[in-house]
Amino acid sequence: QVHVEESGGGLVQAGGSLRLSCAASGRTFNSYAMGWFRQAPGKEREFVACIRRRDGRTYYADSVKGRFTISSDNVKNMVYLQMSSLKPEDTAVYYCAGNTQLYGSTWYGGSWGQGTQVTVSS
Repeated sequence: QVHVEESGGGLVQAGGSLRLSCAASGRTFNSYAMGWFRQAPGKEREFVACIRRRDGRTYYADSVKGRFTISSDNVKNMVYLQMSSLKPEDTAVYYCAGNTQLYGSTWYGGSWGQGTQVTVSS
């Protein structure tokens, strides 16, 4: 079981930047990847980005490519999401997933944190 806790959300103007942090503990060595997902009001939770533990390869949703960067510090068991050029449509609760897996062409998350709110004003 992997336990995670997010931090770093807040209110930012469109075009601004934020960095989210995710602290992981527990059986992190069993995790294939760690990821970020988000859920906007009235919408389903969606994949944002993830990073594979064994080699650091990263994957992004098309909607955030070129604007968001995921990184990790495996020694500290931390995962970060640097978000730039933020848009109002990025407004959502962002969740860290301590165990992210790829099935077919879809990323699924598990071992969720409590989420952190990101609000982008226009």
